[in-house]
Amino acid sequence: MNAEVGNVTALILLGILALTIGGCACVVWAERGGPRWARAVATVTLTAGELVRRFGKNRSRSGNRATDDGY
Repeated sequence: MNAEVGNVTALILLGILALTIGGCACVVWAERGGPRWARAVATVTLTAGELVRRFGKNRSRSGNRATDDGY
């Protein structure tokens, strides 16, 4: 059963990687005047990136204050 969990985890990570690469490609394509759907995917990708960045900042602030370096 442990190998099954590892396989599922690997598939999930590969899916996230594929979505990330595809989203980045759409951002570049939309920047160069791509089709409407590519611009929509680029908007979703950039919004998701901003949310991840904000979540990461909030999470690091709630950590241990003794190791906080001011960011």
